[in-house]
Amino acid sequence: MKICKKCLKDKEDSDFYTSNKSKCKECVKNASTSYRNKNIDKVRAYDRARGSRQPPEYLKKYRDMYPNKYKAHNMVNNAVRDKRLFPKEDCENCGSIMRIEGHHDDYLKPLNVRWLCSCCHKQWHRDNGEGLNP
Repeated sequence: MKICKKCLKDKEDSDFYTSNKSKCKECVKNASTSYRNKNIDKVRAYDRARGSRQPPEYLKKYRDMYPNKYKAHNMVNNAVRDKRLFPKEDCENCGSIMRIEGHHDDYLKPLNVRWLCSCCHKQWHRDNGEGLNP
């Protein structure tokens, strides 16, 4: 147990990030959200300048290398958009409700999707590599 220097509450060690031991996760998130809301124009300009999108050449190469994977992702996105496929609200592996993503075991079965949190999804790929038929 330790005391958060911001809210002064006694909390478990798991309530603190490993990189910031003085403030609890809740206080760090609140400060981050508050900063973003107060400086939204500055933050958006930074995000645009940093650029999170891949260049068109990379996207073309990726689509050519993984045609089944690309088609499967599009089919899932379109099915969710058109309300033909409904994502689960929790991870099928651990039950988490944070950042749920669709996972394909086989890209030739595009609407056969397992819903995993981003952590379990990454772990699955670390353990098993790429899905079948990318």
